[in-house]
Formats: sequence, C-alpha cells, structure tokens
Amino acid sequence: MTDTTTEAGLSSDVTEVRAQKLAKLRETVAEVYPAHFHRTLTNAELAEKYEGIEPDTLTGDIVTVAGRVYSSRNSGMFIDIHDASGKVQIFSHKDTTPEEARALLPLIDLGDIIGVTGEVRRTKRGELTVNAHEITMLTKSLLPMPEKWHGLTDIELRYRKRHLDIMTNDDSKLRFQQRSKIVSGIRRFMEDDGFMEVETPMLHSVYGGATAEPFKTHHNTLKLDMYLRIAPELFLKRTLVSGLTDKVFEINRNFRNEGVSTRHNPEFTMMECYWAYADYEDIMGLVERMFEKLALTIHGSTEFPYGDKQISFKGPFRRVPMPDAVKDVTGIDFRAIATDEEARAATRAAGFEIEDDWTWGECLAFIFEEKVEETLIQPAHVTHFPKDISPFAKEVPGEPRLVERFETYCNAWELGNAFSELNDPEEQRKRMVEQLEQAHARGESEKQLDEEFLDAIDQGMPPAGGLGIGVDRLIMLLTNAPSIRDVILFPARKNRAD
Repeated sequence: MTDTTTEAGLSSDVTEVRAQKLAKLRETVAEVYPAHFHRTLTNAELAEKYEGIEPDTLTGDIVTVAGRVYSSRNSGMFIDIHDASGKVQIFSHKDTTPEEARALLPLIDLGDIIGVTGEVRRTKRGELTVNAHEITMLTKSLLPMPEKWHGLTDIELRYRKRHLDIMTNDDSKLRFQQRSKIVSGIRRFMEDDGFMEVETPMLHSVYGGATAEPFKTHHNTLKLDMYLRIAPELFLKRTLVSGLTDKVFEINRNFRNEGVSTRHNPEFTMMECYWAYADYEDIMGLVERMFEKLALTIHGSTEFPYGDKQISFKGPFRRVPMPDAVKDVTGIDFRAIATDEEARAATRAAGFEIEDDWTWGECLAFIFEEKVEETLIQPAHVTHFPKDISPFAKEVPGEPRLVERFETYCNAWELGNAFSELNDPEEQRKRMVEQLEQAHARGESEKQLDEEFLDAIDQGMPPAGGLGIGVDRLIMLLTNAPSIRDVILFPARKNRAD
C-alpha cells in the first residue's frame, strides 16, 4: 500500500494504479463487490468480549470482522480496519496466513473495505489483533482517502464531502452520533410524557404558521402552486381539534427561503408540540425538563462547555418579561410608552433607523433583538411578547398589548418559541386578517387566509400550550459546534464550480 494523499486529491497516475489493481482483482477473485458478508462481531463487540485477555495471548477463538482499511505497516503485515464502532488490528504472516490470502495484500489500498476471518490474540504490546486466516475483498476504493490524522482542513470541502469528513475526523463522527442520540432523546422524552407523534404535510397549498419566505413549487396533476412548509403549526392544531390526542408532537423538517448563516439553514429540523388544557407556564416546565434530560444524556451532567463558556441546563430557568428585559439593558420603559409614534421616536433616539409604519410591538421586539439577546448566555425564558407580532397567542390579563408567549434563549440564541395558544375563533380570524393585510402591504401578494384552519378553530379547539424547538441549534449547543452546518449532515451549499 503506497498511498500519499492531499486535500485536493491525487495525481491521475495514482488513481490509475487503483484501477489496475481492480482489474487484477477481477481476474483473481470471484466477486470484488460481493452482495453480502457475514461477520460474527463488530469491532467494538470484539474489543468488549476480549477486554480481559493478557498480552501475548492466543485465544484459539476464530472470529470474522470487517471494515475499511485505515493504515498499513510492514507491507501489509499489520493492517488497521475500522467499522462504525471502532478499530481492530489485522496481522498477516506466512506462519499463520495462507498464501492465497497473502496474495491479496499487494492489491489492497487505504480506503478499501475488507473482511477477515482469523484467530483472536493480544500482542506482546497489548494490541487486540486478529491473525488473518482468510481475507476477502468487499469493496475496492478507486479514490484515495484523506490522511486520517489531518483530515479535511478546508471547511467548505468538509461540508461538500461529508463522507470524507466523517471518515477521517473523529470529532465529526462523534457529533453526528450525538445528534442521533439527541433526536432520539427528544422523541423518547415526548412519548414518555404522553405525547403522540404524528406526520403532517410537507407540501402546503396555503403557507402559514410562521412569518417567512417559502419555497414554491407546482403540482402538475392538481394544477396547483404549492409551498414547502415553513411550519407545521396549523395542521397540528387541527389534529388537536380532532380529539385524536390531547398531546401531539412532530419532529420534521421546515423550509424557509431565506439567508444562510452559522445559525440558519434553508431546511432545518423542528420539534413542534401542542398540549391541550395547558398554558405557556406548563410549557416552560416541559422545556426545562427536556433540556436537563438531554444534557444528562450527552454529558452525564446538566453543566457542559460551549466554547469558552460553561452552560447549565439545571432548571428552573430565569424568567423575564420582554419589556422588563429591554428596560434593564437599555433603560427604555416600553410599558410607559403609549403610542406607536412614541415607540418609533424612542427607537430612533436609541440610534436605530426604522420604518415609519412600525408599531409599538415591532419597536419593542427590535430593540430586544439588537440589545438584549446578546446578554442572554445562561438559559432564560423571555415572556410577554408584543401582540402585534404574535397572532396566535392569548393576551396577558391586564396588559392587552402583550401576549402569553415566551422564547427560550441560551448562548444569545433563540432555542424555542412557545404560546398559550389563541383558541377564540373570532379573535383568531381578526388577527389573521390583520396579518394578511400587513403581508399584502409588504408586497407578499401570494399570502392567503387559511380558511380550512379557521374552520377547524370554529369547530372548537381546547385551551392549549404550544412549543417549537429548533433542534439543530440545540444540537449545536450540546455538541459544542460553532456552526449549524457542523450538525447538519449535508448542509445547503452552492454548486461546485465547473
């Protein structure tokens, strides 16, 4: 094995050598790419089973293992193969390995996948090893793999060729294994709490449930323009109306035709749920219990590092109304501001350029985003959102400009968004009509009123608390990932230049 690799790939003569080896293999073995190979143990199972054997011990046990070749020493005498669970060393020698098996060694390159049957032993140096009796070529790799110890240092190349990134970067591999645990943990937590998982449409004829630019497509048979969903909210509420369950949730993808950043990807994973006969106070407790459980699952503790910060998911989290948070940081008391005009004046006095039609609530939310979010490092529930940016939430008693809505923040990121859900059909229609008029005024001419949703609300929806959690951001935090693209297996990216 004589591969030397570079990030940009190898010269054509090296790949030609591999092609020549493939041709030779086709002449000498029955099948270079067999359909099936039976192994008796994974590499991790092998390590666990023989953990206690002493150095310089032959066990007499015959096993069959398989994996990708990551390193080779002494002309193939020592080969390390990796499967998804770990590594094992393969030893080939004329005293223990038949000539037929050893004849394959010159045709094996780094990156090939092989199967090995042989005797388990531990070397004098303590390395768990399989003495090869049989070697089977399972997959001949025609391209060299990046060097294991350096991996792909070009960030964009890591995202474009994620298969190579995971193949050569243990941190990336661990992060996606942890992602799977986190998503499974969320699902298990919700089911254990009595929630039923459902699947709602990804293609919507009327887009809604959030304020965002949708991706548009066309259904040829129905002759209907459709949109990739921006949120499942309205269908989940219709499920609640049906009486199928009092606790419903969905984990799935949402799509928003907007910007890409370290915290935004056009398609992303959300967990959204609705809980009948509960309110946003109940949802706060749900979030705290879930986050604490996930931290324990990944870190064995409710405290964990993110960058140079130490985060604690130990509940209860801090709770602060948005007007109070803005006043604490900026000194601006929005509760004392009576009109939209006064709110715009206060916002401009704080040094911001804003539109002339902004409302009191839009000004409050804008100042919060610009000045307060960055201060929310430890988990906090920010409550009492403006009603004019929250069309699906109930009013705060005694404060008609505010609603029972909260967002959970940590590391200055929004992780979750929750409401005491509006279920008054007349008020719901009024707010959705107002929202539609505002959208049309902004030039969003395709925005429509979802009459099927309003019909369901007319039928009667129980009081409920609702929640949406950005799963990708939560995974970023729990796995210490600097970018959302580090936790999405194949993130959005530009096409490769020809």
